[in-house]
Amino acid sequence: MSDHFDGSKFFNPTLEDQFSPGFSDVIDMMRQGRAKWPAHVENAQPAFQDMAPSPDEVAITFINHATFLIQFAGLNILTDPIWSNRVSPIRWFGPKRVREPGMRLEDLPLIDLILISHNHYDHLDTATLKQLNTRYRPKILVPVGDKPLIESIGIEDVQELEWWDEVKFNAETMITFAPTQHSSARSLFDRDRSLWGSYFIQNENWSVYFGGDSGYSRHFGDIRKRLGAPDIALLGIGAYQPRSFMKPIHMDPAEAVQAHKDLGAELSIGMHYGTFQLSSEGFDQPERDLCVALNKKGISDGEFLTIPEGKKVIF
Repeated sequence: MSDHFDGSKFFNPTLEDQFSPGFSDVIDMMRQGRAKWPAHVENAQPAFQDMAPSPDEVAITFINHATFLIQFAGLNILTDPIWSNRVSPIRWFGPKRVREPGMRLEDLPLIDLILISHNHYDHLDTATLKQLNTRYRPKILVPVGDKPLIESIGIEDVQELEWWDEVKFNAETMITFAPTQHSSARSLFDRDRSLWGSYFIQNENWSVYFGGDSGYSRHFGDIRKRLGAPDIALLGIGAYQPRSFMKPIHMDPAEAVQAHKDLGAELSIGMHYGTFQLSSEGFDQPERDLCVALNKKGISDGEFLTIPEGKKVIF
């Protein structure tokens, strides 16, 4: 028992009404109609080029959806890796990608660590994890409740984390698992049986916050108070309509801008848009709504930006 676990299921202490979307909510969303997305979009970024950051730099490569390659302190870290064509328990049905990942899995550098924010299919993709494990044998960090799933696909080096647990990965890097406002499920029968969260990665030179999936709440300010302001925050800006369904679990761009301010991040990068149609907003609406939100707050687009799939930015 805790402030987010009732002995059977996890819940969001930041929500008075413990809304957790179910199958009927998805059907309602489909009935309300969704903007038509293109069937296929070519990535604008040229083929990935390997440029390793210097020891005092950090490199961020946006691959797709919520998948980033984070490189610093000699580590190569992947967040919520997804290379599969669909995000569904059925490989021939469900949301299909409209664009390719920004780099091929086989072009990745040696991966040391994988961070999983929660167990939804667009964030915990077992097919991708099996490929990565075969090639690189990385350590995998997951929320409490997800270790059995990872072990069931033949991966042994996996560690479960509760909110505010810390992992010292090497002599220089500390990783903290932090709260989010979201949910979990792999089927109709395991809703909220595992935890969800975000990751704060830091060494003596840099700190990077990976926000996973989250609705907007006070937890962003709590993270800043407890861990400090990150240099770089990776925040979701997509899958937010209709608000009646998505607001508790996914921020819209305006809320993401407020989360950026709450965290005190020097720079934020948007994610979770433009790969899989998981909601009703248009394909390019998240980026357009982000521009509007930044203008309203008087924040430059250089402080909260989006980068093309496959582009590496070195700081």
